[in-house]
Amino acid sequence: MNPHTGTRADLDKKPHDVASMFDRVAERYDLTNDVISLGQDRCWRKKLTEALNVQPGEYVLDLAAGTGVSTVPFQQAGATAVACDFSLGMLQVGKRKHPELTFVAGDGMNLPFADDSFDAVTISFGLRNIEDTTVALGEMLRVTKPGGRLAVMEFSDPTNRAFNLIYNEYLMRALPPVARAVSSNPEAYVYLAESIRAWPDQDHLAALIEQAGWSQVRYRNLSGGIVAIHRAFKPSQSG
Repeated sequence: MNPHTGTRADLDKKPHDVASMFDRVAERYDLTNDVISLGQDRCWRKKLTEALNVQPGEYVLDLAAGTGVSTVPFQQAGATAVACDFSLGMLQVGKRKHPELTFVAGDGMNLPFADDSFDAVTISFGLRNIEDTTVALGEMLRVTKPGGRLAVMEFSDPTNRAFNLIYNEYLMRALPPVARAVSSNPEAYVYLAESIRAWPDQDHLAALIEQAGWSQVRYRNLSGGIVAIHRAFKPSQSG
């Protein structure tokens, strides 16, 4: 935790610090994301819903679900969707905004679910905030049914070199001032900008997902690679 502000986490991603930081941004988190993404987060979430291809009657885990904004479309598609997050502040706001959803407190490195519980598991803009990416991917694999699906939506590297430079300038120079205008904890967005810059690119993340035991790993770039959706499957028991 930053000793001067006490309101942000460091890139070592200690779970308590990250959870506390998100507790403090919970109340205006959805509004802030909408502003700093210039409204693109709605489009990105729609693409994620399409990528996961949820069917009525399925069980879906939305990890790092925050206030449940990303979980709602899966419930609307007829699935039984569980919104899981380790920030109690996020869960409290989510329960107030979306009382129709099931919210569960849980750590991405030690999920409170049985093996082979879900038809599909997804995480949006949260994998990079978990202390150990490999452990988290392994936990998601564990709770997914054989043949089940994974969709990871995360910030990534723009594919155009010139645009990549502009984008990184925006992250470190423009994002914090914008966050100060709308966020309940603007210092948290300095950490978020730093965590995006430090995050592996598309191919590296695909390799990490495969190494964790997932198969048929593919990714799709959105908005020129600002965001990427990685899809994969849990091998069947016979495979």
